[in-house]
Amino acid sequence: MVLVAPSLLSADFSKLKDEITALEKAGADMIHLDIMDGHFVDDLTFGPAVVKSLRPHTKLPFDVHLMVDYPEHFILPFKDAGADIITVHAESTVHLDALLAKIKNLGLKAGVALNPATDENVIKYVIDKVDLVLVMSVNPGFGGQTFISSSVDKIARIKKLIKGHKILIEVDGGINPLSGGQCVSAGADVLVAGTAVFKGGEYKKNIESLR
Repeated sequence: MVLVAPSLLSADFSKLKDEITALEKAGADMIHLDIMDGHFVDDLTFGPAVVKSLRPHTKLPFDVHLMVDYPEHFILPFKDAGADIITVHAESTVHLDALLAKIKNLGLKAGVALNPATDENVIKYVIDKVDLVLVMSVNPGFGGQTFISSSVDKIARIKKLIKGHKILIEVDGGINPLSGGQCVSAGADVLVAGTAVFKGGEYKKNIESLR
């Protein structure tokens, strides 16, 4: 079964505790936390203190997506805040292998995110350290964008590339029941969705629609 990871970026920030509680009851599989620093991408979201404050209120895994410069500075703070998975952008570091090893050595699952223009073959050289590949199906930085259709073929190529390895393929950006279905058919395991989960406040119905 496909896993659904609601993006907290689309939640009501005035009541985040209530939002994650509602998402867990609605059947979400994990909580996707988009961390933006205003440098790697233009927007600025939240840091380890907010994540730590939310950790006691759900048993769902925290899927932390670092859209930041110098991600090596953020690994330990987010580990201490309660992250279960930390995903770093291949474009954000020149020491991807070392950074993934650092995440793994802390007992966390390690992910690599790829921007739309980034070749998937970058993961060939770190595949032994990767638990998750995050395919960005929009350009990162803000929600509500249109799904980039070429992402479907990219997912299929990644599926072949990781054959024989226990690696999840996650997709983030413009996900709805139609685009999500295309991604799952190509090999995706996890759908990150913001607008598609939170619209109308019908979280359970929306999550079931994505599945």
